[in-house]
Amino acid sequence: MHSSQTDDTPSADSRLLLRKLWHQVAPTLVENRARVAAALGCLLLAKGGLLLIPFLLKALVDGLDQSPMLAPTSLILLMVLAYGTARFANTLFAEFRDTLFGRVTERAMHRIGLAVFKHIHRLDLNYHLNRRTGGLARDIERGSNGISFLMRFFIFNIAPTLFEIAMVTGILLFNYGVNYSLVVLLSVALYGAYSFRATSWRTRFIREVNAADSDSNTRAVDSLINYETVKYFTNEEFEAHRYDQSLEQWEQARRKNRLSLLALNSGQAVIIALSQTLMLGMAALSVQSSDMTLGDFVLINQFMLQLFIPLGFLGFVYREIKASLANIERLFLILDQQPEVADAPDAGHLEVQSGVIEFKGVGFSYGDTRQVLAQLDFRIEGGETIALVGASGAGKSTVVKLLFRFYDPTAGTICLDGQNIRDVTQQSLRRAIAIVPQDCVLFNDSLRENIRYGRPTATDHEVDAAVAAAYLGDFVARLPEGLATQVGERGLKLSGGERQRVAIARAVLKDAPVLVFDEATSSLDSESERAVMSAFRALAGHHTAVVIAHRLSTIVDADRILVLEEGRLVEQGSHDALLARNGRYTELWQAQQREAEQLLDHP
Repeated sequence: MHSSQTDDTPSADSRLLLRKLWHQVAPTLVENRARVAAALGCLLLAKGGLLLIPFLLKALVDGLDQSPMLAPTSLILLMVLAYGTARFANTLFAEFRDTLFGRVTERAMHRIGLAVFKHIHRLDLNYHLNRRTGGLARDIERGSNGISFLMRFFIFNIAPTLFEIAMVTGILLFNYGVNYSLVVLLSVALYGAYSFRATSWRTRFIREVNAADSDSNTRAVDSLINYETVKYFTNEEFEAHRYDQSLEQWEQARRKNRLSLLALNSGQAVIIALSQTLMLGMAALSVQSSDMTLGDFVLINQFMLQLFIPLGFLGFVYREIKASLANIERLFLILDQQPEVADAPDAGHLEVQSGVIEFKGVGFSYGDTRQVLAQLDFRIEGGETIALVGASGAGKSTVVKLLFRFYDPTAGTICLDGQNIRDVTQQSLRRAIAIVPQDCVLFNDSLRENIRYGRPTATDHEVDAAVAAAYLGDFVARLPEGLATQVGERGLKLSGGERQRVAIARAVLKDAPVLVFDEATSSLDSESERAVMSAFRALAGHHTAVVIAHRLSTIVDADRILVLEEGRLVEQGSHDALLARNGRYTELWQAQQREAEQLLDHP
């Protein structure tokens, strides 16, 4: 997602980004319109108090300067009190404004964060196979913070500052002539032009920092997720070196960003200093020639301070807006990503009665070159247990991915109980299929909650029944905390066989009409394999079951065995019938028997 555009042309037009942002936040603003109106009211009151302060100072200074002995003490005290009240009102109403609008901002961030989370889960398997988890998380975090910044500062800093500039210019024009108002307008114009130009130039450095930050975070997360692999190969120094390179790129990007910020701030400071010096010089000469009072001098000085403080902040806000837009751009690139596999507009709900599965002339290829399946035809009757076997790369796991509709076939159709799976919703399709995967990854939660993940609404009693059906009871009884035991990140506190039985318990709890068993014993020892297969056979008898088998000894009692080779169905039948045919299945069987004998001879 790195930008390849020029510095002044972001990869997505800013106006387009703002329109997209408006569509995201508009429902929240409308829903909280009373709160937004109250916040805007507080904003006007705060600005009113701020604009009143210079006039109170002028009256106070003129009263003291002209005849301090004749000015009533009560009047002086009243003006001092009015000045303090105006100051307090400005701060108080600004706090009220931030408090009122904070709720709106938080609600918008909540909605956008949830929308991004749901959208990422809607994206297809291909996207998730290519994503960078650490960088993706950082992009979402920065994008959400950027949206929050834009909502708060665009409404409460840019617009009010422009309003204040207009008011001050009008006041100076009306009271002191065109020269003072022209200085203000020219200063603001020069300041704005320089800030906008310099900030646009700096945007590329912000993008470089973000890209380097995402890359270093991805590198760190990827290394920590694969902690055991790092340890197995003693590659701690290698990982540290790669992370150091990423941090070096981040450091260089930050350095360039910081130097560009120095150039921007210095230029802005020069413009402000020259403008204030010119304005105060003009006012001082007017006081000396008696065209102005000392109070007028103080008023102009106060207006210049009040004007350039928010104007200086406006420069910061504009810089941050550009940075926020760069961050939001990456967030919207995620939201703009469309899944390759999507529900049809008129997709219906899958209705499963018997669980008949049909592959009709199914072909599939990854990209344009790698053909995986070709003209695959077979039918699985409801309640039948079939096994898919074949050499590595024959297309067995691809069949399962197509059945779950993680991908769509490039040719042919797949039907479940006579319904083309392209014509039903993906949710209803996947609810009808339970799977015991080859690698059962668990959440960093309790054993009970990991089992309950098969059906989150299940009661504790139903979870206990699933534990018994998966032959997990003895294992759970040995745990000091039982089902409350924390399984660790990705379930690494459990052995492979224990994780597989948790997967079976999940499948039991899901109670789907179709069951898939995806090479779930390929990495287990013989004892664990027997326990897992016993649990599977008890479960498979009530479902249409598809078993992808590496060890052929585990599927000898399947109703039918389908033999795949280079994406084609070359044989099918029972174990005995296929052995009698003396074909491809026999070759696979004999090869595994020889391997087993060699292991016995040379343990």
